[in-house]
Amino acid sequence: MNKYCLVFFVAFQFVGWSQSQSNCDTKPWLNSQLSYNERVELLIGCLTFDEKVSQLLNASDEINRYNIKAYDWWNEALHGLARSAKATIFPQAIGMAATFDRNLIQEVGSTISDEARAVNNYLIKNNGDFIRYMGLTFWSPNVNIFRDPRWGRGQETYGEDPFLSGQIGASFIKGMQGDNPKYLKTAACAKHFAVHSGPEAERHQFNAIVNQQDLYETYLPAFKACIDVGVEAVMCAYNRTNNEACCGSPTLLQSILRGDWGFQGHIVSDCGALKNFHQRHGLTNSPEESAALALKSGTNLNCGNTYKKLGDAYEKGLVTEEDLNNALRPLLKTRFKLGMFDSFEDNPYATIGLEEIHSKENIDLARKVAQKSIVLLKNNGVLPLKKDIKQLYLSGPLVGDIRTLIGNYYGLNDNLVTLLEGVMGKVSPITSVQYRAGTLINHTNNNNGDDFSYLASKSDATIIGLGLTIVMEGEENEAIGSIDKGDNISMALPENQMAYLRKMRGKHNKPLIGVVFAGCPLDLTEVSELVDALIYAWYPGEQGGNAIADVIFGDISPSGKLPITFPKNIKQLPPYNDYSMKGRTYKYMLQEPQYPFGFGLTYSNIKIDSLTINSKTIQKNESQLVEATLTNSGNFKIEEVIQLYVSLKGNTEGVPLCSLKNFKRVNLEPNESVKMNFLIDANFFNYIDKKGKNKKHKGLAEIIVGNASPSKRSETLGATIKTINVNVK
Repeated sequence: MNKYCLVFFVAFQFVGWSQSQSNCDTKPWLNSQLSYNERVELLIGCLTFDEKVSQLLNASDEINRYNIKAYDWWNEALHGLARSAKATIFPQAIGMAATFDRNLIQEVGSTISDEARAVNNYLIKNNGDFIRYMGLTFWSPNVNIFRDPRWGRGQETYGEDPFLSGQIGASFIKGMQGDNPKYLKTAACAKHFAVHSGPEAERHQFNAIVNQQDLYETYLPAFKACIDVGVEAVMCAYNRTNNEACCGSPTLLQSILRGDWGFQGHIVSDCGALKNFHQRHGLTNSPEESAALALKSGTNLNCGNTYKKLGDAYEKGLVTEEDLNNALRPLLKTRFKLGMFDSFEDNPYATIGLEEIHSKENIDLARKVAQKSIVLLKNNGVLPLKKDIKQLYLSGPLVGDIRTLIGNYYGLNDNLVTLLEGVMGKVSPITSVQYRAGTLINHTNNNNGDDFSYLASKSDATIIGLGLTIVMEGEENEAIGSIDKGDNISMALPENQMAYLRKMRGKHNKPLIGVVFAGCPLDLTEVSELVDALIYAWYPGEQGGNAIADVIFGDISPSGKLPITFPKNIKQLPPYNDYSMKGRTYKYMLQEPQYPFGFGLTYSNIKIDSLTINSKTIQKNESQLVEATLTNSGNFKIEEVIQLYVSLKGNTEGVPLCSLKNFKRVNLEPNESVKMNFLIDANFFNYIDKKGKNKKHKGLAEIIVGNASPSKRSETLGATIKTINVNVK
């Protein structure tokens, strides 16, 4: 090339760049009349390589030349705004699952997102910085399967059943993201994808080996339900699944999530997960290789700093700039959908103000959710108590402890109501009430003086608060009182609590009411024998004390149901680090549990009569209607959760004993009878074979309707269960 041609070429290139840069200076991506995809491409085309890298980190840098503010994608909203401004605190996720109430949980999600928007709107109006935990992208819900009661983070999930988890998770997401056709109210995130549920101490290097049947029957369906309602983000997990790091897994992220399910949103790594590739998993030899593996596998956003090495990875030929573009597209689209590049006034959620935060309506909703989450496991007739009871004794280490209310990933406010406060707000002005802690939370008393356990025999009734707190179970580094990195390996209550309960029981026959706070199933075999009534309260949120008192004193009937099986003890459990579902959950457990999945008493009894179906022959692609008459045979107004299960008979493919297919809440006045129905879809009789393929069952099957999962133990405890046999063609 001669010198004149060279000069012309350079000049031409400069003019082209100048025209391109001039176009970028007009910020054409701000044109809200264009499609999101068009706007994304315009913005990407104007960013430098380094600017693109900076937007792939959770703490995304500002881009001053385009007036793009810094933004931290890390925000938490598991059961209310967490680590943020003042917020309404709802029951922990496991408690929300115990409501078996889709509409209620969607309302919770909507309320949380209102409070989030209120905070964000204030920051925008006052030109505030978008600091961590005060943004619009929330890393909730957690739809991992609570496959083993020992997992401390199981409290964050919706229990052991894939269908229930998917239904509650999807409802939460719909509430969080809103229903505007153009804008998201907030962006929800389903986590931790996939096959992640302890041991907590090994989560950074663990390799979860799971067969294809368990993968598609148990571990994936809840995530698929979230994808189906349009969840904006998915978080990949710390561990490996079948030898592939979850955040670097072509199988999980590309084949299943993007390919089979058509997920269009963004994928974010769990925080620090990418450095595990080279530091813990031994899959790569350097941060550059780890960054490249995650990027090419489909992880869009790095919570952490490993993606800062993408420049070096590019220089080494490990990634291309188009790889960065592919990762950045869904992230920018999320920000456009949240309205971050549009006029504030044009956003339909711009009018949500600070008055929405912890409003009376939100507080009332927190109480309602807590009421519906409470599970009555035993009642020999002592509940409900009368409000004008003469002498009442409150005891136990957790009766007055706010840590029993909040669970992990919690918010804060000035209105947390303990059990002690809730009871005192309920009893008559002339009721004599005494309170003693009696014992410490998890070790024997330092002072060997009087523990006042004798007061249980002197009072008309005793309420004892037992259980765990968030310092004893939870996430790896949060549960500072746990010797098992947040897990509860023994499933046991602290021995000093049990010793105190035994002393309180003594030899008297005065009513002893146990209230247990925990996020996981505990060994309740001895507790159940010692108390006259047993309430499982989970971590019930800011209104927990009021809600429990509402139940104890009969303002409402309890209506919560167990979203997870309570084994009798750890001897009934397979090894904790074994991810096979054999012997786990109500779907595969052959041993008799202490309390079955779906179980929970009310203050009345129901009868299920006249259970019928249109046809006892189920034809291919044919739906049927199951109808039943429900009767409240008692004198207490109740709300009951009626559950529908299917059991495939004669199937030798390792299918579940039975599977939950639907559920409904039904209100019943005293002695009232109502008719209800379930639509039976033909796919209710499908199953996952040993190769992970969806197959159609042919032959005999049972349709089961009841107020607990079907088992002899459920019926022994007082559940009502009816069945219909059908033939599936």
